[in-house]
This record gives sequence, C-alpha cells and structure tokens, in this order.
Amino acid sequence: MSEGAKVIAQPGTGVREGRSRFKAVRGTAAASRRPVSWKPYLSDLGAGAILPILTVALWQTAGSAGWVSPEFLPTPLTIVRSFARLAVSGELAHHLGVSLERAFLGFLIGGAAGLLLGILTGLFRRAEYLLDPSVQVLRLVPHLAIAPLIILWFGFGEVSKVAIIISGSFFPLYLNTFMGIRHVDHKLLEVGRVLGFSPYQQLRRLILPGALPNILLGLRLSLAVAWISLVVAELIGSQSGVGFLINEAKQNSSTEVIFVGILIFAFVGKLIDSIFRVLERRFLFWRDSYRG
Repeated sequence: MSEGAKVIAQPGTGVREGRSRFKAVRGTAAASRRPVSWKPYLSDLGAGAILPILTVALWQTAGSAGWVSPEFLPTPLTIVRSFARLAVSGELAHHLGVSLERAFLGFLIGGAAGLLLGILTGLFRRAEYLLDPSVQVLRLVPHLAIAPLIILWFGFGEVSKVAIIISGSFFPLYLNTFMGIRHVDHKLLEVGRVLGFSPYQQLRRLILPGALPNILLGLRLSLAVAWISLVVAELIGSQSGVGFLINEAKQNSSTEVIFVGILIFAFVGKLIDSIFRVLERRFLFWRDSYRG
C-alpha cells in the first residue's frame, strides 16, 4: 500500500503527525533557550555611563570655577545635597510614591483598554471599520489640548490626573497590538487549521505569540507615555507628587530642587524602560534580534 493510501485509510494520521512535529519543534526551541546572563546588561550599563560621568565632571568643574551662575545651573554636589535633604526628611519618598501610584493606575487602565481594543480590531474587520477611525482621530489630539478639558470635567482631584495618564497610555498599546496581529504570517493560521486548532487555540498559540514583539513594544511605549503624562497632570494642578515638588520649587526659585525632580523622572523612567528591555529579551529569545 502506498503512503497516500495509508493516509487516506487512516483519517487523522496527518493531523497527529503535524501535532507531533509541532511539539518537537516547540521542545527544541525550549531546550535551546539560554540561561539569562547579566554580563551583557552590565556591559551596556558601563558603556552607557561614560558620557554621563564626563558630563557631570565638566558640569561640576564649570560650577566650582564660577563659569556659570548657581541660580541658573547649580552644581551636581548642590543637587546631591538637596536630594539627600529631601530623602532624609521623607518628603521625597512621599511624593515619589504618590507619582508611581498614579502612573501605575493610569497605565493599568489605559493599557488594558488599549490591549483589548487592539485585539478586537486586529481580529475582526467589522470592528476595525467601526472603531479604528474614531480612535485614530482621538490619537492625534495632543495631551496639552485635552488636559484642561479633563480638569474642567473632573476638577483638580485624583480622577483628572489618572484620566490624563489613561488618555496617554491607551494609544501606543492599541496601535502596536492592532498592527502586530495584522502582521502575523497567514501561514501560521494555515498550520493551525491543519493541526485542527480551535479559534481560541489559534489566538493563544499562534496569533498572540506572533504579535508579541509589537505588543511588548506597545507596553514599553505606553508606560513611557504614561510617565510623561504624569508630569503634565502634576504640573497643571496637584498637591503632591514629583511634579508638585518641581512646581513648588519653581515658585520658591529653588533651582536645585527642580533638578532633583527632573533627575527623579529621568532615572525612574530609565529604570522602567530597562526592565521592559529585559522582559523583551526574556520572552523573545527565539528571535535573532533579541539574543543579545
């Protein structure tokens, strides 16, 4: 009996063989996963620290020599002393904790909404035709234009600040999720049909993993925009938070405290971005561009 006859005589044989090959390939990929090494990260950190160290050294030299006014540009040592004073008093921890809570809550709500709507419009054409044009119009409205309206609606309380962060963190994740699903190779869907996958199995095993690079990029961008939106929300009207600390220092002409707030925003934002880069390398180990 020929091979073709055997397959016809035994329905489902090709599907079982396809499932076996799929499991074998997936097992091989898992076995090839290399343990996470911190050496590349430490090497990148060392290389990236060269320019900031040189900048701070030149900055301190210029300030100590009197080349620049301390009111215009305080020296790094003055900024460090202000940082230490705020940290010891507990004021810095309080304001930073409030800002992190606002940013996380707004990102959680806006990111979740963007992810779900991106999946919906990415999977169904009718949902795209119905929802995507309106979302794209709203996406092009700047934060500074919509922030006064949100404050007019919700006042200067926590709701308005979280709403501004939600409006910023929604769009990057929505757009990248939508594009990631639409760019999934159709051959994967054909493989899923051959293997007898249900629609849910195709979504979980093929579509979402195929769109994962775009989704992770959307998460990274959404969190960055949420952090930037936090600055906008706290500078417009707030009684606590790092943005309030900067605004209060501006009114008191405390330039060094303003620099403390700016550096906190920069360092925390960079830390969050670095964490997401580690997650990208962890979950996208199977892509050549993420193997380090």
